[in-house]
Amino acid sequence: MPRTPSSSGRLAASGGWTTSAVERQLPWLPAWQAFVRTVEAGSMAAAARQLDCTRAQVSKQIAELESAFGTRLLERSTRRLDLTPAGQVFHQHALAALESVAAAQLAVGNLGDEPHGLLRISATITFGRLHVAPLLSRLAEQHPRLSCELLLTDQLVDLAEEQIDLALRMTRSPPQDAVVRKLATLERVVCAAPAYLAAHGTPHSAAELAGHQTLSFLLTDDNRWHLTDPQGQDHVVPVTSRVRTNNTDCLLDLTLAGHGLAILPLYLAAPYIAQQRLHAVLPGHDVHTRFGRHLYACYTPSRVRVPKVRVVLDALIAQFAAGAPWGR
Repeated sequence: MPRTPSSSGRLAASGGWTTSAVERQLPWLPAWQAFVRTVEAGSMAAAARQLDCTRAQVSKQIAELESAFGTRLLERSTRRLDLTPAGQVFHQHALAALESVAAAQLAVGNLGDEPHGLLRISATITFGRLHVAPLLSRLAEQHPRLSCELLLTDQLVDLAEEQIDLALRMTRSPPQDAVVRKLATLERVVCAAPAYLAAHGTPHSAAELAGHQTLSFLLTDDNRWHLTDPQGQDHVVPVTSRVRTNNTDCLLDLTLAGHGLAILPLYLAAPYIAQQRLHAVLPGHDVHTRFGRHLYACYTPSRVRVPKVRVVLDALIAQFAAGAPWGR
């Protein structure tokens, strides 16, 4: 059976399927909801459970739809439901209509000045844990009508598809279809534990990196490190990384344990450098990665005037206005 797994989640997250006042103004809405839920849940019984009604009610609503259109929308059997060609066409139009209703509710509901509702933020795993989660906790305390969800992932997410109100992205090219605000410049440094440097020596040039054991972040390099020395000379150094990971916290742990040199973001490494548990090598060298050097706040144009987005954006701007907190 055709499925669009995230569509019901998007509508449910926006509250578009739960407002009885809107349903009273749009008498067709419950039947269209029942049809879409039946398609996505795979059965009328499952749809009824999600909609908190009986299977008979769902069946009646779909039958009324088929009568109104003068054609069958679903082929029923004892084991499964299948969309007819007409059902496939109606399913796509029904999804679009329900999403429009949800968007309208969201837009109208956000006209007030007080931040309220569900605020969904996306950030990378480590940065979000260290520098976004505490901020959201403070915002939730300050605004009783606001609730927050923090989606931590090192993969890019689709702002519209995942109903993200604001995404924090470390990228060279912010999305062109979003409103973008640069928040901070992010530095990265080559680090090693004192024990590793005592055993293997400290590199004093980019070329020397090729003779060291290195630890790589899978999402940023292809076994080549890119650096610019203090004289402005670019270096692309082949490195041998026998241990690689897609998690920055894991990369930090491996570096602290003395397993090799690693490129680490300063927002993560700074406290350990201050404690001398890590040493930054090759001072004056700029480290380049696929992520670029800047942190951006990104949100869709529809969120520009939404109070909950404005309040979190103002908080982020204030947090970085005096410089990166990890550099203070």
